[in-house]
Amino acid sequence: MPDFEIEKSAFERGYKLVCGVDEAGRGPLAGPVCAAAVILPTDTIIEGLNDSKKISEKKRELLYDVICEKAIAYSIAFGTLEEIETLNILEATFLAMNRSIDGLEIKPDYALIDGNKAPKGINIPCETVIKGDAKSASIAAASILAKVTRDRLLMEYDTQYPEYNFKKHKGYGTKEHTELILKHGPCPIHRLSFLKKLLGDKK
Repeated sequence: MPDFEIEKSAFERGYKLVCGVDEAGRGPLAGPVCAAAVILPTDTIIEGLNDSKKISEKKRELLYDVICEKAIAYSIAFGTLEEIETLNILEATFLAMNRSIDGLEIKPDYALIDGNKAPKGINIPCETVIKGDAKSASIAAASILAKVTRDRLLMEYDTQYPEYNFKKHKGYGTKEHTELILKHGPCPIHRLSFLKKLLGDKK
C-alpha cells in the first residue's frame, strides 16, 4: 500500500511541500488526457488509498471526495484532444501535468511524478517514481483524482455520442469500442492519430 516514505525522504533533504502527480487517459482512443497534483498532510490516513487501477469505480468515487477534503491543495488539468493530435500523447500528458502543478493554490517546492519521465518544462525540482501510484500516497491520491475526473467527462460524452457506449469503456480500445468505431466511424472526440491502424483506408 502507498505511504509517505518517499515524501519524508524529500523532507529530509530540506523540501517543505511535496506534491504527487499522476495522469489518466494516455492509452484510450478518445478524449483528452487528465493529470492531477495533490499535496497531502503526511499525518493523514485515507483508508483504502491505492493505485486507482487497483480499486473499483465506486471506491474511487468515495475516495475522490475524501482526498479533496483532506488535501492541503489539489489541482486537476487536461491535455486537450487537439494537443494530443498536434503534438503527441506524451507531450500532451506533460502539459497536463505541468498545468496541474501550476494550478495548485498552495505552491509545492518538490514534485513526485509517476513514471520514468519528468514533464518537460516543470518549474520545480522533482523526481520520477516508477509505479509511484502503488508506492507514494500523494501520487496514489493524484491517480484517483485524475481517473475519476476523466471517467466523469467520458460519461458526459456518452450522452452526446451514445452509439459508442463511452460510459462502459471510457474510451479505451476494447473489442466493443473498436467494433463501434468501425460501424459508425470516428466521432469528434476520437483521437484520429490513434485510429490509423484500425481504420486504414476507411476514414
